[in-house]
Amino acid sequence: METTRQNKICRLIQKELSDIFQQQTRTMNGVLVSVTTVRISPDLSIARAYLSVFPSEKAEEIVANINNNMRSVRYELGTRVRHQLRIIPELKFFVDDSLDYAAHIDDLLKN
Repeated sequence: METTRQNKICRLIQKELSDIFQQQTRTMNGVLVSVTTVRISPDLSIARAYLSVFPSEKAEEIVANINNNMRSVRYELGTRVRHQLRIIPELKFFVDDSLDYAAHIDDLLKN
C-alpha cells in the first residue's frame, strides 16, 4: 500500500520523465516513448518506471539504451525536481507490454 507522499512523488516523476523522453525522441522519427507507471520504494530511494514504446519491436533496444544512459536521465530529472525533492531516487526502467498483451487477448477472443 503506497502512501499519499509516494503517490505524489510517483506522479511528479512520471510527468517529468514523460517530458524528458518526449524531448529526446523528437529527433527519432517514428518512435514514441511514454511513461505508463512509476512505482517508488517506501524509503523513496528507488523508482521503477515502466515505459511503453511504439513501435513495440524496438522496445527492448530503446529501454536498454535508456538504462545505459540512466545517469544523464537522472541528472536531467534532478535539475527539474530539485525544488520538490531532496534526494533524487535511483531509476530503473522496464518495458511495459500491457498494450501488446491486451491486443493479443483481443486477437484470441476474436478467433
